[in-house]
Amino acid sequence: MRDLMFSFEDVLGADFEAMADLRAQALQESLERLGRFDAVRVRERLRSAFVPACMRHIVQGAERIGYLTLIPHATLPQARLHHLYIRPGHQGCGAGAWALSWAKEQARAETRDITLGALRGSDANRFYLRHGFQLVEEQEFDLEYRWSPAFEKAAVEVSP
Repeated sequence: MRDLMFSFEDVLGADFEAMADLRAQALQESLERLGRFDAVRVRERLRSAFVPACMRHIVQGAERIGYLTLIPHATLPQARLHHLYIRPGHQGCGAGAWALSWAKEQARAETRDITLGALRGSDANRFYLRHGFQLVEEQEFDLEYRWSPAFEKAAVEVSP
């Protein structure tokens, strides 16, 4: 059985290549299903939201198994979850739920919503719905989601 203890490590600029490779591995199957896998584009999309100060490596034991990027919006009370990727072979072990729980805790503390986009047809869609995100927009290839601390408050107020 795997040790389920996770931690974060800071991201440095020099980590880009390894993170781009992990992203490509995590997305390849879903993108190939849509006929849209392009290794160059996968790297370019990461480069466009590569902000080490807002990124964390997800670590299990001594191994980096994923990462997340949570960037606060400059003027709106929200943050964008640009990346939450777990290396294939480590998916389903609780790392994504652990990291998402941390992101939600940050949002609660700062009274921010979290927005994100997930690839249409990806298993990630079920993951985000299970974790309280609501679908707010459908695009050609992506689905947009939002989570808000207010969703939890409303659920508590409605429950008997």
